[in-house]
Amino acid sequence: MAKELKDLTKRSDDYSKWYNELVVKADLAEQSAVRGCMVIKPYGYAIWEKMQRYLDDMFKSTGVQNAYFPLLIPKSFLSKEADHVEGFAKECAVVTHYRLKNSPDGNGVVVDPDARLEEELIIRPTSETIIWNTFKNWINSYRDLPVLVNQWCNVFRWEMRTRMFLRTAEFLWQEGHTAHATSEEAQERAIQMLNVYGEFAEKYLAVPVIKGVKSANERFAGAIETYTIEAMMQDGKALQSGTSHFLGQNFAKAFDVNFVNKDNKPESVWATSWGVSTRLMGALIMTHSDDNGLVLPPHIAPLQVVIIPIYKNNDQAAEISKTVNPIVNELRQAGISVKYDDADNRRPGFKFADYELKGVPVRLAIGLRDIENGQVEVMRRDTLEKHNAPLDGIATYIKDLLEDIQNNIYQKALKHREEMTRTVDTYDEFKKEIEKGGFILAHWDGTTETEELIKAETKATIRCIPLDGDKTPGTCMVTGRPSAQRVIFARNY
Repeated sequence: MAKELKDLTKRSDDYSKWYNELVVKADLAEQSAVRGCMVIKPYGYAIWEKMQRYLDDMFKSTGVQNAYFPLLIPKSFLSKEADHVEGFAKECAVVTHYRLKNSPDGNGVVVDPDARLEEELIIRPTSETIIWNTFKNWINSYRDLPVLVNQWCNVFRWEMRTRMFLRTAEFLWQEGHTAHATSEEAQERAIQMLNVYGEFAEKYLAVPVIKGVKSANERFAGAIETYTIEAMMQDGKALQSGTSHFLGQNFAKAFDVNFVNKDNKPESVWATSWGVSTRLMGALIMTHSDDNGLVLPPHIAPLQVVIIPIYKNNDQAAEISKTVNPIVNELRQAGISVKYDDADNRRPGFKFADYELKGVPVRLAIGLRDIENGQVEVMRRDTLEKHNAPLDGIATYIKDLLEDIQNNIYQKALKHREEMTRTVDTYDEFKKEIEKGGFILAHWDGTTETEELIKAETKATIRCIPLDGDKTPGTCMVTGRPSAQRVIFARNY
């Protein structure tokens, strides 16, 4: 393991290579036999499970219930909303047949031409169409509203250039879909879920985010407004980390989802959808980790504390265990996830390197001399600092330490974002500053033409129009036309 750590590419040498190596070496995921798809390994999936658990509770606290909808969508459904089909058409995988048969030469199987589907099916790239076709059966009156559902599932988008967690053909996510009686109620829900995502990213992932609205060019296909949380990675690139969409009545009209309002008049339903995916795993890795491996915030780490005994023989190991086992119970009773790694098939140095690579927030090392002195050696993963702590009251000590680590990791990421955020007024200045990475605050005239020009010339996109912050109007850095406020530009994943 020590050799593997030395072989981990440094971020300063090749950030992309460092990321790809770390995903594999930290046992998070690996490439699969299917092009563009990954295998999420148990340790990586344990992190995703914690994300699910916290988010699921946050959703349900707002009245949302979980449901499940089919993986396969009739092709005709996708064509009912014009912007939606245009946005996803190039990414769709299509099921055309339902049976295979032995090939004539006996060397495999071929598609049975007699088993062609009457209507081709799309593997869901997202579920608005199948869900709104279902809502038609659920909604008749204002008394049936609102409908607030979420599903945890996989989706498939035929991506040509993939990177594990950040962009894969198949990925895991949640997608929330809600139906409302009024435009105001739907817009409030879209903002509410954006705030849920923002709170989750900062409180649990320790990833500072900027909440904003997307430009028309960057909106979700079929949405009236798309709200986003944008995070900055260590290399200065932006990562869209969650989106919430106000869909207006587009999907309701496409699928004839109407209701009788309180005035006994027919009206189309108002809609939202919102989602985050395993891309958050990429955000977690790239925001915090270092040249030694993962750095996991304690709130999301599957294993918060590991205890490693230092001994020379079995008798010493048994003696140490007598002290450690009650400590393990004490930590667990305090709500701390802990592992006592007393396996005798790996040396302590190997274990140290392994848990450091995997980002375990706190490592305790204890030997007989430590026990005699009533103390334990503590190493915190965020700073790699070591110190001794008393065994008496260790659970309270560790609980406080974990909170300090969580806060420190967040503050470090926030400081980096602040240092990498600059304000520019001229396009020449913008072109120079964008080469340094980071977020650039600049005025834009609100037109798609100007936005596309900037993207073509600099590879930078408008990440969002911030909901908070300076709303001072100005003039566009490119055209000199009026600008309502500064927007955030960055190069992105």
